[in-house]
Amino acid sequence: MGHINLPPSKRNPRQWKLLDIVSAFFFALVLLFFLLVFTPLGDSLAASGRQALLLSTSDSKQRHRLVELLELGHHHQPIEACPADSVDHMPCEDPRRNSQLSREMNFYRERHCPLPDETPLCLIPPPLGYKIPVQWPESLHKIWHSNMPHNKIADRKGHQGWMKEEGPYFIFPGGGTMFPDGAASYIEKLGQYIPITSGTLRTALDMGCGVASFGGSMLKEGILTLSFAPRDSHKAQIQFVLERGIPAFVLMLGTRRLPFPAFAFDLIHCSRCLIPFTAYNATYFVEVDRLLRPGGYLVISGPPVQWPKQDKEWTDLQAVARALCYELIAVDGNTAIWKKPDGDSCLPNQNEFGLELCDGSNDPSNAWYFKLKKCVTKTSSVNGEYAIGTIPKWPDRLTTAPSRALVMKNGIDLFEADTRRWARRVAYYKNTLNVKLGTPAIRNVMDMNAFFGGFAAALKSDPVWVMNVVPARKPLTLDVIYDRGLIGVYHDWCEPFSTYPRTYDLIHVAGIESLIKLPGSSKSRCNLVDLMVEIDRMLRPEGTVVIRDSPEVIEKVARIARAVRWSATINDKEPESHGRENILVATKTFWQLTSSSS
Repeated sequence: MGHINLPPSKRNPRQWKLLDIVSAFFFALVLLFFLLVFTPLGDSLAASGRQALLLSTSDSKQRHRLVELLELGHHHQPIEACPADSVDHMPCEDPRRNSQLSREMNFYRERHCPLPDETPLCLIPPPLGYKIPVQWPESLHKIWHSNMPHNKIADRKGHQGWMKEEGPYFIFPGGGTMFPDGAASYIEKLGQYIPITSGTLRTALDMGCGVASFGGSMLKEGILTLSFAPRDSHKAQIQFVLERGIPAFVLMLGTRRLPFPAFAFDLIHCSRCLIPFTAYNATYFVEVDRLLRPGGYLVISGPPVQWPKQDKEWTDLQAVARALCYELIAVDGNTAIWKKPDGDSCLPNQNEFGLELCDGSNDPSNAWYFKLKKCVTKTSSVNGEYAIGTIPKWPDRLTTAPSRALVMKNGIDLFEADTRRWARRVAYYKNTLNVKLGTPAIRNVMDMNAFFGGFAAALKSDPVWVMNVVPARKPLTLDVIYDRGLIGVYHDWCEPFSTYPRTYDLIHVAGIESLIKLPGSSKSRCNLVDLMVEIDRMLRPEGTVVIRDSPEVIEKVARIARAVRWSATINDKEPESHGRENILVATKTFWQLTSSSS
């Protein structure tokens, strides 16, 4: 039977209702598609869903399961990107978290790390418009504005020569609050009182460094200056310093010892750092004394040195220096220069600050989460010859075995063997593995497991500086590194490092699994996934990672490398090396958030 065409007025009302519903549903789907694809609503919903996924990894069980899958290579997708507002995130220096803490002695500006289970497992993205950084040495004077578009310092301090915006760049004229005419003339003035150019001084610490005009200018004098400042109202100052290719570290002098060994620095400098040296019974001056090498120099420019309305503070500062028998070399305007005595402090003596010598139970080089002491470190409490004048001048001190290496059994033999070993290994990295060491592509380098600093010493002819990290649970050999004329810090790699994202061109680690193990045990304190996500946070796009370990560990590292979006190859060790080792060389891919993921 054929179909009967009824006129519209004769159609079944129920059939009309069904057709309307189907048509409406179809047009609603079309409309939703256009909304999601062509309007911001789609971006917002996508971001919300991705954020929910990231937050779900904060659930302990789900997070542990994801880490397990990543280590086994069973999670075949890359780790998700963090939200766009996390481009400058430092987990242990998070202002939102730390602002709830005590202000006493600037406790809230020190390191305060979240537990791993409290941290979303995601990769920090670069900011919109990020470019591969300007190469050294041009970077000393200019960086891309788009890589850290923070204008606050340029707006507030541009008239003092800190930095200014010029076209697509930030420009660094080399000035500072206490030397608006430039750090070069300021350093020339210091050279009238301090042996800056003779190789006598090599390691320096610049406290409250701004954009490190001082540290950058000291490089051409052969003095390696580690600059530090907290994450504070001068937003991103350390980020600017590292982008320039100058050694720097996010740090606050608050309630704890700074993470350096005793008698590490030949020169300590403060230019308007505003550290209250005589407060709390001169506790901060005592900490500076712990860090300053016997025979070293302390320079304080700005308040309270001959500063208006700070007569008492200036008098107290001179008094505490006299109590420790520092020689006041010069007071030149608002700059004071002291020389620390070569031998033991002249304490005990009568002084208004109640200063006393530390007893024999104090290890002055124990400085990882160690509360500040109110006692003065005896030079005789540390074995060896390490005073200015008793150690070789730079560069001879780099290859001369320091007497502080003797604290380890067969320390001198270990030192010399380590130096030879790393000279061979670095040559292999360059000549066979084609690592770009020695080229303008690599300036900021980190060695995550530095021991005696042999890797850094082998790079002496390259245009690099190396942050030598000595794990806090391993033998405390950082003093040997400083005696060689190199720099570094203590750190525990089960926590994030105190630096901004994208600050190193090359990160090197020998024995990566040892960084997460309990000493003398096969039990892990943390996991390789979190550690490699942290390496990725510190590494610049197109930066290089070199990891050495057993073949089994390197296989696991390679699986995780894919998840953190690295391009990696596994290589044999050097023919001359003993033991079972492979070497993974990886490049961090340059990926960016799409508009739908921001």
